Amino acid sequence: MVCEVLGLPREDGRRLMAGLDLGFVTSPAVFDGCTANWDKDYAYVLRQVRAGRDSQRGLIRRLCELRDDPTRDGGALTDEMLAAVVTSLFGAGAMSTYVFLLHAVLTLVQHPETMERLREQPELMPRAVEELMRCTLSIGDGLPRIALADVRVGEVLVRAGELVLVCVEGANFDPEQFDDPERFDIDRSPNPHMSFGSGPHFRPASLISRVHAAEALTALLDRLPGLRLALPADQLVWRTGNIKRVPERLHVLW
Repeated sequence: MVCEVLGLPREDGRRLMAGLDLGFVTSPAVFDGCTANWDKDYAYVLRQVRAGRDSQRGLIRRLCELRDDPTRDGGALTDEMLAAVVTSLFGAGAMSTYVFLLHAVLTLVQHPETMERLREQPELMPRAVEELMRCTLSIGDGLPRIALADVRVGEVLVRAGELVLVCVEGANFDPEQFDDPERFDIDRSPNPHMSFGSGPHFRPASLISRVHAAEALTALLDRLPGLRLALPADQLVWRTGNIKRVPERLHVLW
């Protein structure tokens, strides 16, 4: 799906996915090979950006058309800039999708009554996706932010210039916004979760993500009616040193 939207050959999706695990590693120091997979994927996308217009499609073609449109101020954009944008969108889109689906499945198999209800009433899946997006925590490390001005967060004064590690998904468990926020409830309404960000940082592919998740989970529950964990959830091994919070394996039976 991500390849289709961006205009990359679908058959190359696995090749691009292969480098994402190393690409999202977090480390306090630069390590040998830390940019190897980025460089490989970036070089590949750059070739697609520089291909003939007739062979381009998807977002790659649209970005190139906008840059070359004489009525728009896109002359300062380079092939390298466009390739960096597309490479970043692939990594963020593909990684976020598969990590969310892992967390969604893990949550659902621990609520078999909800899975059965969704099988009987698949029209409820979009609502379930919203609650799954609210209650699943996929960011492994706090996102670093620098305060531009003094700001008080609760009882803490963060001063301008200070580094703050933010768990952005914590907003989805704010008891002032969500009644009993620890409860998984697909009937929750309203559900103003912040999983797609807000303001200028609102995720542009939010609609596609919602549809993709609903279709994937509906198909999964339909095809695997006996889906369940093969071992207790507290025995899962979680990946460390990665921007995403993800189990190394999700062992299931069906």
